[in-house]
Amino acid sequence: MTYLDWVVEHTATQWWHDSADPGELELGLRRGAIGVTTNPVLAATALKSNRERWRMDVDRALARGLPAEQKAEALMEVAVTRAAEQLLPAFRNSCGRSGFVCAQVNPVRAADRDCMYPMAKRFHGWAPNIAVKLPATAAGLDVLEECVAEGITVTATVSFTVPQVVAVAERHRAGSRRAMARGITPGKCFAVIMIGRLDDYLREVAHDSHPAVAESDIVQAGLAVTKRAYSIYKEREYDAVLLVAALRGAHHLTELAGADLLMSIHPTYQEVLVLQDFAHDLRIDWPIAEDVVRRLQQIPDFARAYEPDGMTPAEFLGFGLSQRTLGQFIESWKQLESLT
Repeated sequence: MTYLDWVVEHTATQWWHDSADPGELELGLRRGAIGVTTNPVLAATALKSNRERWRMDVDRALARGLPAEQKAEALMEVAVTRAAEQLLPAFRNSCGRSGFVCAQVNPVRAADRDCMYPMAKRFHGWAPNIAVKLPATAAGLDVLEECVAEGITVTATVSFTVPQVVAVAERHRAGSRRAMARGITPGKCFAVIMIGRLDDYLREVAHDSHPAVAESDIVQAGLAVTKRAYSIYKEREYDAVLLVAALRGAHHLTELAGADLLMSIHPTYQEVLVLQDFAHDLRIDWPIAEDVVRRLQQIPDFARAYEPDGMTPAEFLGFGLSQRTLGQFIESWKQLESLT
């Protein structure tokens, strides 16, 4: 039994495949993935490597002569719906409890409610197992609540912090109440913590400002944030599900083992978790050492990420890591816009 098998069979943790490439996804499904993460980066990569395989769909999208933004959306649809087809049996067999595939709205529009809302409704119509991916910004949260109230399943992305995932869960709860008051089944909600991106970002901040924070502290920053968020979710009995993404090592799974959450695991780390063995310990309740947290709190952006009231929704978009991540997503979206 591989470590990944042990996690699935003996803990509450389940996982999604972090790639839109059909060959990689097929292997991920055999390994036990129950959902798929896509984003503009992953979609653009999959389209480039599968251009011949998907030629008819890609050529059809390009032949429509759409404006750049709409062309990128049509190309995204190719990659996302192909993945959705592979997950549709799991979605149907689970009666809609699993088998979801993410479809991310245009990252350029992260502050534009009026644009993201109709885009979310379009993406929802692509396949029955779509989880529309919205940014955890003030505008994105507004759209998220509206979608949940209409029965649309959502994933909150560009999210790295306790205040963000708490805000996501509260807006999911509000949207669910509105849906039920109207006799509608609320949309599900997956609240992302991009755990490794937080570590990457704080590593650079620490290097720049020279606080007494060692690498051994930095690699526990995302874990500290995730464990705190998880305890709040359990205490407040949120229905939103934490989805830990952007792993940077096996420790991001092993140190959270036993948690009732989802992990999004790229094929690179699937290989590690399949080929190497790790101690079969349920570590989600093992706290991060207080002295580690104290040193990390010398970095103001860690404190903003760790404290439940560290930021307001109006500050989410301006958070340095949000801007960095959106920039990367925008670059990949622009690649889709320029595809010929």
